[in-house]
Amino acid sequence: MATRIERAKYGAEATAGLSGTLPNPYPRTMGPNCMKYLQEVVDSGLTSDMVTRFEQAFAREMGVKHCIATPGCNPALTVLAAAFGFEPGDEIIVSPVTDYGTVLGLLKENFIPVFPDTTPGTINFSAETIRPCITDRTRAILAVHMTGLVCDMDPINDLAKKHGLIVYEDVCQAVFSEYKGRLAGSLGLAAGFSFDTEKTMGSDVGGCVLTDDDPLEERLRFIGHSRGAQMQPNFGRLHTVPGYALRMTQSTAAISLAQLEIIRSNVAQRDRMIRLLTRLLADIPGVTPLPIPDYQNVYSSWMAGFTLDPKAFRCSSDVFAQQLARAGIPGVGTGRYYLLPASLTFLQDKARNRTYPFSMPPASHAYAYSAEACPTAKAFLETFIRWTTFCEKYEPEHCERAADLVRQVSDQNRV
Repeated sequence: MATRIERAKYGAEATAGLSGTLPNPYPRTMGPNCMKYLQEVVDSGLTSDMVTRFEQAFAREMGVKHCIATPGCNPALTVLAAAFGFEPGDEIIVSPVTDYGTVLGLLKENFIPVFPDTTPGTINFSAETIRPCITDRTRAILAVHMTGLVCDMDPINDLAKKHGLIVYEDVCQAVFSEYKGRLAGSLGLAAGFSFDTEKTMGSDVGGCVLTDDDPLEERLRFIGHSRGAQMQPNFGRLHTVPGYALRMTQSTAAISLAQLEIIRSNVAQRDRMIRLLTRLLADIPGVTPLPIPDYQNVYSSWMAGFTLDPKAFRCSSDVFAQQLARAGIPGVGTGRYYLLPASLTFLQDKARNRTYPFSMPPASHAYAYSAEACPTAKAFLETFIRWTTFCEKYEPEHCERAADLVRQVSDQNRV
């Protein structure tokens, strides 16, 4: 009899049963035209081409030339990895603190992810931590704007240009965050987005790739939408490269289009509330909120978080988070699993056993993955507490309530 595994849960299922005194993202706030657009899809007999309407609207709102819609964030980043045309064993430098979907496409294409450490006191990497990881096999840098905080992209782009590397972005948690007046997702060659139900611009599922590059846009559609097939007269489809049918559905496009119409006010509210909450948390001794960089004009925060000074409290971060949950913050907890070199145990095994592509060739040397490979990130996540239920429903009284709860638990456990 097969052993039943406790599987990860996502979206509304993951938050079912949460209790507390603060807002929960579910039920999601839906754009007022949502039913209108869905009805158009039905009334048209599936001929409305709502996907193209959404692609054009999102590209226009983001100020880029091309939007290629996908069924989710994982497909968006997977199609991007396939479209670049790198070779097995080539190295992609990736933020070490992120989620599995960031690297799925790299692994499917047999590229080798390389994880620099994070910058002290932050959740993101930087040009300084990336630089030592660049080798003659490095082909690209994938920057993840974790929690909605944008990486310092100008130095990263300068470094990449010096070494002839592609820079692209994972914007799944940072839709409409702004860096020096520019939108996250417009700061590299391309970017992947998520519109999954729990994300800031939550649809039922959904995602997309953005780019200004015409040849890349054509290749993304060819590989990601057309399954790598081109038409030959008197024959039909020739599959000249391995491809996918990762196309957004008409219904998802309809919901996403409606959500796009309310996203700016959504993000503006998140930005105001996370900045207020950050100021309130900073006044609590031993508690350090995620720092908001000066270059970040808009913080499209998908989760709120802070670190603890372990010398200030008698309890662990896990116990602290459990007490916060009982006190009334829904969805609060630690996030050690975000450290991919530690959570991808199958990748550790492949590297240890020199399983392809870690065999030599195509790998150029032996690799190893562990939490200890990124000591700064590991130490940060040991004391990091966050809640993914932070949302646009927060008002000042909710920020004050959240800070009061953190203060109460702090005082209960203070050394």
